[in-house]
Amino acid sequence: MALPAGFAAIDFNRFHDEALPALLTAGRAEFAARAAAGLSSIALRVPAGTAYTYRVGENGIDVTRGDDGADTVIEMDLDAWQGLVHELEAPAGLLYAGRVRCVRGNAVDLMAWESALRALYNGRPPYDPTTQALHDRSGRVLDPQATFSPASDRDEMAHFLRTAGYLFVRDVFRAEELETFLDEARQLQREARQGDKLSWWGKTPAGNEVLCRVTRGVAKPQLATLPTDPRLLNLKDLADESFVYRKGEGQGVTVIFKNPDVTEGLGDLPWHRDCGMGGHAVVCPTLVISVYLTDATPQTGELAMLPGSHQAAFNAHDPRRDITAYAAHFRARPGDVSLHFSDTVHSAPPPRADQRDGYRISAIVSFARPDARHHRGESSYNDVLHQRADGQIEHLETVAKRM
Repeated sequence: MALPAGFAAIDFNRFHDEALPALLTAGRAEFAARAAAGLSSIALRVPAGTAYTYRVGENGIDVTRGDDGADTVIEMDLDAWQGLVHELEAPAGLLYAGRVRCVRGNAVDLMAWESALRALYNGRPPYDPTTQALHDRSGRVLDPQATFSPASDRDEMAHFLRTAGYLFVRDVFRAEELETFLDEARQLQREARQGDKLSWWGKTPAGNEVLCRVTRGVAKPQLATLPTDPRLLNLKDLADESFVYRKGEGQGVTVIFKNPDVTEGLGDLPWHRDCGMGGHAVVCPTLVISVYLTDATPQTGELAMLPGSHQAAFNAHDPRRDITAYAAHFRARPGDVSLHFSDTVHSAPPPRADQRDGYRISAIVSFARPDARHHRGESSYNDVLHQRADGQIEHLETVAKRM
């Protein structure tokens, strides 16, 4: 498939023999070496048989022709590799779509190398919360867990969103509105069917099937008003970009249902970016707005953010680093709203409390640039996740084992 307009074709051999060494010399080697420190070597191969091995060397990253000494060898077609270089594709999306073949080693190593490849190909520094300096408009160190209200100073709010990559706003919606939203959410819950490709499902250790999300909230009259709600549009306009409503996955307006003890399926999300399935170059920045219909706490299922991560490359598959201590947490109440950019790294960990009457329910609306699009003309980058008839979205590690 031809690359979209504005993205030049790349010769695999010439890039590795000429362009990449020049990029390394120009300063990307240091970024990439930090991102790849401790990783085993990986080779990327195209079907014609040409391959190049990436490994950490004494002076940064060494890239050599061939794959004989590589711990892991990943084969993909030229379009997929060019997409990686241009940030049109992402390792997770390629793995879920079955567009890579693991010739040797472990396919999930491609995920482990993602931040190093982005550093090499795109010059993105690896995320390091210990060295970044985030400041408010007065020059003071930014409080990553600061919250705002609809009446807060808009310049302060815009600066926080721009700097941290997210924003948390209290008391946006009224109790009577939330009651209606919740009623419609429960209607969606009753109507959802496994395998309808408009819902995500999981399973508990007891074998119970549980609904994790529905992507057709726009089918309900009040939830359908969220993309045009003046309060959300007012918050959306805090961003520097001119954003418009974007349907995203499914029919539009996603409703999240957190459940305890989901051991199969993606009921809980590890650290990730919303453009992690692909499309960063053509859809980002996208602004994702969550409306909390119930409490969202560590006990009921929270949303945690990594401050400043939208400006860097992040490796969620690096077992050597635990960045949880640097995360920003919020105890959301019904009616609160959060905003985050699609490339801000965040997580939705499992609820910590057992046998509670209720867990987090939230509604999600997305806004993007008017020219944002899927580079292959498809509806959503998340569509590739729907591979099973039971509606369960498998964990990436499970998918990678089949490569």
